[in-house]
Amino acid sequence: MEPRPLPPALGSAFSVKAAVDAGVSPRRLRARDLERPFHGVRARAAPIAEDAADRQAQQAHAYAVALPDGQFFCHVTAAVLWGLPLPRSALRAPGLDVGVLAPRRTPRGAGVRGHRLVHASTQIRVHPRRGVPLLAPACTWASLSAVLDVRDLVAVGDAIVRVPMFRGDPPPLATVDDLAAASLGRRVGVARLRDALPLVRQRSASRTETWCRLALIEGGLPEPELNWNIVVNGRLLACVDLAYPRERVAVEYDGEHHRVDARQWSRDIERHEALAAAGWVVVRITKQHLFTDAGGVVARVRHALARQ
Repeated sequence: MEPRPLPPALGSAFSVKAAVDAGVSPRRLRARDLERPFHGVRARAAPIAEDAADRQAQQAHAYAVALPDGQFFCHVTAAVLWGLPLPRSALRAPGLDVGVLAPRRTPRGAGVRGHRLVHASTQIRVHPRRGVPLLAPACTWASLSAVLDVRDLVAVGDAIVRVPMFRGDPPPLATVDDLAAASLGRRVGVARLRDALPLVRQRSASRTETWCRLALIEGGLPEPELNWNIVVNGRLLACVDLAYPRERVAVEYDGEHHRVDARQWSRDIERHEALAAAGWVVVRITKQHLFTDAGGVVARVRHALARQ
């Protein structure tokens, strides 16, 4: 016998209290078609997201329906909900990061990593789309100093302060001054925050672009321009990931979609031929180049600069 349908207004995840208030019986709440992700929460069975960040967002959505007063999402979970770029290593630990402001007691429970925040600069926001309370973007960045290295702190900072560059881009989540204010005070990893802050830029479009820029700087090369528009005879020829305009050297990161999307691959060929005709040298790099042989990337760019 099929379980009785639930009221549509309950959504995909709901609190037991909301269900009882809507007339759902305790027996129905024990049915096998409902999952119990957290105490006092039920969720309709749904496919588990393959991506680790998407899975954490699913869990946060379920926990949020019964979020106690005064609690909010923080640290890695807040970064996921803000859509900030994180390495896979930061997403391996199970559970959600849930915080309170001192002197409240640290949250506890299955599937929860509790935090009690004591910094005077801590700011809480309600996510404009998800409608859940969480650390403000700049405070989220500062909290990640406990789990990220300098390069990934820069990448997250870049994502937060990124200015609109392409059609449909949202406004920045915060400013560099906001990051500086949030990093004040004592905390785990504060030295990494101090090292990362001066390296944050407003025109980096991805984590890989940030890592590439930092690799070039650490390799002794000048800092490249980011997302640079190449205009020839008044016509926009291309917007390249990183550029040395004086030498006419561009550095382009080719993600997986460049390899598997036939149309994208064709566009890339035409684009790079047009850049070559305009006198530009394009150094193309992949994930393998960047994360396993950054020194080789630096050497290739240095060689291109010398040739030009």
